[in-house]
Amino acid sequence: MTDHRDGGGVSRREFAGLLGGVAAGALGSHPQLAGSPSAPMHARSDARTRRARGDRPRPTPAQLAWQRDEFALFLHFGVNTFTDREWGDGKEDPKSFNPAVLDARQWARVAREAGARAVILTAKHHDGFCLWPTKTTAHSVASSPWRGGGGDVVRECADAARAEGLRVGLYCSPWDRNAAVYGDSPRYNDLYIAQLTELLTQYGDIAEVWFDGANGEGPNGKKQTYDWPRIWGTVRRLQPNAVIFSDAGPDVRWIGNETGSAGDPNWSTVNPAIVTAPGVDGPEIIRSLQHGDRDGTVWRPGETDVSIRPGWFYHPAEDEMVKSVEALMRIWFSSVGRNSKLLLNVPPNRDGLLAEADVRRLREFREARDALFAREVGSLAWSWRVTDGGRLEGLASLPSPTPVSVVRLAERIEEGQQVARYRVEGDAGNGTWRLLAEGQTIGYCKLDRGDPAVRVERLRVTIDEFVETVAPVQVRCFAAAP
Repeated sequence: MTDHRDGGGVSRREFAGLLGGVAAGALGSHPQLAGSPSAPMHARSDARTRRARGDRPRPTPAQLAWQRDEFALFLHFGVNTFTDREWGDGKEDPKSFNPAVLDARQWARVAREAGARAVILTAKHHDGFCLWPTKTTAHSVASSPWRGGGGDVVRECADAARAEGLRVGLYCSPWDRNAAVYGDSPRYNDLYIAQLTELLTQYGDIAEVWFDGANGEGPNGKKQTYDWPRIWGTVRRLQPNAVIFSDAGPDVRWIGNETGSAGDPNWSTVNPAIVTAPGVDGPEIIRSLQHGDRDGTVWRPGETDVSIRPGWFYHPAEDEMVKSVEALMRIWFSSVGRNSKLLLNVPPNRDGLLAEADVRRLREFREARDALFAREVGSLAWSWRVTDGGRLEGLASLPSPTPVSVVRLAERIEEGQQVARYRVEGDAGNGTWRLLAEGQTIGYCKLDRGDPAVRVERLRVTIDEFVETVAPVQVRCFAAAP
């Protein structure tokens, strides 16, 4: 989220979720395995769930599509780009917004080449400057010299994204430091709904609508109370296939930090009574955002947002501070690799282009991922069985002794998230099983690094603990570089 810090070092939060011969990946045709009462430590289906067996929350088609994107780019762009600030005060002159060679197709092309499947644009940030020619305020691109006052960044971005095969998301800040009616809650809520209505009816299908809870004092000294039920209802009515992001979802939750790190464990299920609205804070709230809730009653997966630079908007002084490939790879493993989705901010510069340093780093990041996952060990025949202790165990032989670099595990989340503890072991051919990785949750994706120094001939995956029922997980194995 845009919980970043301005020049004064104050964040928004400080300011204001049996079988034999089962091939990996072919799980849909096999029944789930119910937890055995004789093994309560491994298949806990006790009264804590307060639900009948098999009644776990499951994702909607929109949530599934969102998670399968895995990676999206966040585009922080606006008047702050030209004032060299992170948080504008709403007093900026719209004439300062004048990108010389804005090329949204470059943004989209770079995003696609980096492996992203969606982009999210800051249509309006806290300063209130609108990147589309809204009818609600003069504080917009229509009052700027860019395109002779006839430009529309939202239009250009949405068109470019779709031309490159990307899905489109929009962020519209609820906090508006320019609007005179901010703090007069009924009047401002009407204005904000009008802005959302423009964005959600004029730019085609929107895949994600992104909200934070930023909330400051209005120019009249009053505190604004946002009408979240009305806001979310407007999105549902106008873009029924979009997922709604905020601390409180209702479809996708913030992961609780801006460092690029999802919690471990990370459940896609949450207790909705803990985080009830965007912008609330507290230790239990952060825990819920980071980890979700094993016994949660709502499916609300976490999105991990982080910037490729120290700031969220472009600042020339940060051109030499772009995150390294190594840092980005760590983020990949701690976001996508922990059952989350990565939303990486890459801000356009004052020319209206993604900066060359950022473009180069994104290219290197893609090359590093491609290299790491280039040598998949295919055609593994997995055999699954339930052990005497009630665990689910899968075995597969590798075609030849292989140094395992990465193991990717995945549950069939269409049926919910179940795995609570697992192990991955390798046999180097001497009959001794060596631990390669272990963890708690799997969900959509869990990435674990192996030990490239050890060549294994067999792999064993053991599901030691699950919530209600469990099915074989998909296992993909990647060999280390020779």
